[in-house]
Amino acid sequence: MKKALINCRVFDGLELHSGLAVLLEGDRVSALLAEADIPDSVTQRHDLAGHILAPGLIDIQVNGGGGVMFNDAPSVETIRRIGAAHRRFGTTGFLPTLISTDFDTMKLAIEAVGQAMFEGVPGVLGIHLEGPFLNADKRGIHNADRFCQLDETAFEMLTSMKDGCTLVTIAPEKTGTDMISRLTERGVLVFGGHSAATYEQVRKALRAGMRGFTHLFNAMSPFEPRAPGMVGAALHDRNSWFGIIADGQHVHPASFAVAVAAKRRGYSLLVTDAMATVGSDSRSFSFDGNQITAVDGCCKTASGLLAGSNLDMISAVRNAARFAGLEPTEALRMASSYPAEALGLDKELGFIRPGFKASFIEVDENLNLFRTWIDGDVSG
Repeated sequence: MKKALINCRVFDGLELHSGLAVLLEGDRVSALLAEADIPDSVTQRHDLAGHILAPGLIDIQVNGGGGVMFNDAPSVETIRRIGAAHRRFGTTGFLPTLISTDFDTMKLAIEAVGQAMFEGVPGVLGIHLEGPFLNADKRGIHNADRFCQLDETAFEMLTSMKDGCTLVTIAPEKTGTDMISRLTERGVLVFGGHSAATYEQVRKALRAGMRGFTHLFNAMSPFEPRAPGMVGAALHDRNSWFGIIADGQHVHPASFAVAVAAKRRGYSLLVTDAMATVGSDSRSFSFDGNQITAVDGCCKTASGLLAGSNLDMISAVRNAARFAGLEPTEALRMASSYPAEALGLDKELGFIRPGFKASFIEVDENLNLFRTWIDGDVSG
């Protein structure tokens, strides 16, 4: 059955159009055309009251939401609950993210994501394994007792996903370049993070196939005049992506603006690094022996250590526009078309085009969210 979304401005991922209708057939966009050209056979018309229809938001780092953490119960039901919580804030595609843990839990998480995708849980695009192949000197909230080498057993596990994206965060100084190359050859997306790597070590990893950086500035070697570190390498390299948390707490708004201005357009990605509190009435939770509380838009341990965020994606988009003086459409790209390209999914997500998945958000000019669509199914 075909449906038409009418009386809207369509941001297709590149340009903002007026006077166009979007036709849906099943879970796909079938056409973009003038409203006067909608066929008579299309009987369902949904009036969007002049709002903007934009590509759905894609978050590559989602630890939790809806009161649960992926680590605590890596199951299909947990993934479903996290996805539903974030959908309320415009996230139509996400990678459930596992914070450093043991291999048995990692296997369960990979199996759960595979099963969730098989069952069609809305929005699931793959998995992000943040560790445990990290540097204890930059551990953040991660338990360094779980850190280990990326050996053959780990390689087999990381390359075991049959469908969907696998993103793994590593400290490149702890993993050989041969292993990075082997992972990328098998389709694993390798990002650097929780790392004390020098600029030179990061450059070697990038040449070996590392494609990006996890939560820029946080838990990585800083940019200094005679030691550019991982931050400097991330900003200098033209062909890698970085995720960045636009909550005003993990990264100062001025630092956010400088990073986005320094990076080649199209390679800055908004991420939430969200914890259980997003989409939940509870402001605190227990994780790995720590009591964590949402404070001023981020999450902190009792000692004040940053422990992920209480950020949602549509807030990240609004913050990005404000922090860096971006046009709203560019802030939207940082949360839709750019992450789709980073994940290699830009042939079906991140844009509103015929043949693409019908995953959208409806917003006004101030980026207030009204409804979401995931694969043609509307909510809100």
